[in-house]
Amino acid sequence: MTVQHKQLAEGRWFQLLFIEQMANIGSEVERALNWRAKKNEPYFQKAFERMLELLDLTLADPRNRFRLKELARVREALVDYFSGVNQFVSTELLWKKYFLSFTYAARRER
Repeated sequence: MTVQHKQLAEGRWFQLLFIEQMANIGSEVERALNWRAKKNEPYFQKAFERMLELLDLTLADPRNRFRLKELARVREALVDYFSGVNQFVSTELLWKKYFLSFTYAARRER
């Protein structure tokens, strides 16, 4: 997998607040959901890869060491939903609601 967010991977991601990181991940989740609904596999795949890349950067952020369990579970459930058998019985609405709270919180911080 190639790096999609070069500037973020070079350190800018670690300057963002946790809620901003999660809001950005949520944007990629929304994109993946939208492209999947439109049955545009190449665009869906790119959004899915960007989502995982941002999640991995968030997991690597030392400030998030107390959130590793939740972040790892979110990553596992997203991968299961988008490319697995959906054993966690996730829904599109569930993911939209989960990330929407981070988007609102990030906007309030500005």
